[in-house]
Amino acid sequence: MSIKHISRNNLFLLFFISGLLPVSAQQMPFNPVSYRIFSPFILNPAISGSKDYLSIDILGGFTGKSHSQMVSGNARIERKTSGYGPSGRIYSFTNIGTGGFFYNDFNSNDSIHNAGIGGTASYHFPLNKRALSFVSIGASLKGMYHFYEGDPDREMPSSEYYFPNADVGVYFYNPIYYAGISATNILDPPSDTLAGIIYKVPVSRQYNFIAGYKFLINRELNLVLEPSVIIHTDDTLGFDLKENIEPALKIYAGNFCLGTYFNDFNKVSFFFQYRYPKFYVGTFFAIPKDSPFYKKSPTAEIALGINFSRNQSGYTQNGHW
Repeated sequence: MSIKHISRNNLFLLFFISGLLPVSAQQMPFNPVSYRIFSPFILNPAISGSKDYLSIDILGGFTGKSHSQMVSGNARIERKTSGYGPSGRIYSFTNIGTGGFFYNDFNSNDSIHNAGIGGTASYHFPLNKRALSFVSIGASLKGMYHFYEGDPDREMPSSEYYFPNADVGVYFYNPIYYAGISATNILDPPSDTLAGIIYKVPVSRQYNFIAGYKFLINRELNLVLEPSVIIHTDDTLGFDLKENIEPALKIYAGNFCLGTYFNDFNKVSFFFQYRYPKFYVGTFFAIPKDSPFYKKSPTAEIALGINFSRNQSGYTQNGHW
């Protein structure tokens, strides 16, 4: 949407303040933060369908007056086969994964509203006869929405955008370790122009690497330690240890998981999950380190997940998260 009805007297001022807007290119969606923990297929579409059950996840969070929500789901497509059970049918899994998601994020500090909806498809290539190790490829198509409320004090009008985007990824995984690379938001975002760029939607192409390893600590207690990392950059290929590396650590103890995720080194963050037979609950908190909570608001998010499996097999039966 183009900026209209701007007088000549305000033209120079508009060009000047366009460079002062507190908006920079970033990942989208950025919030809720915990989707990188609970729904990582949104960061890499090749992860969709890597578990042998349908997973539905609902996330909600807030930081001060800003709030965000996300609903997502992914599954490996099933097929019926003949068997010897009571029904005469059993279910196996194809090599095709699928997923979908919706997110909504309102940032009151910058007067920005982001939302989007997407669908994901993936194909999983087994690397051995037992079908425990896979390499998968995946892609997502997204419809995205961005609204900037404007700034009357600077005579900046509101701007509203609807635009498409896409993600692609490759992922290797087995019950012990995993690694993947992806490119998200690969299409250039739209912008308002008037003899030059005035306002550009603050979303950039991102390149992501994700990896993790599970260490078995105690088999009887089902105690597992999983360090992992997310590394990301954009087209500038700029790199900073605190800005571009996001380590995480998970400790599994049966149906309980506790961990920390450093997406912001200026905050102390932690999360936990408790898994019931069919669903889980989880939370994520991030608390500023260098200021009291009444000066900088903490981040608080909650997650609810539901797992559906006809056979109660594979990861579900063996207790893998």
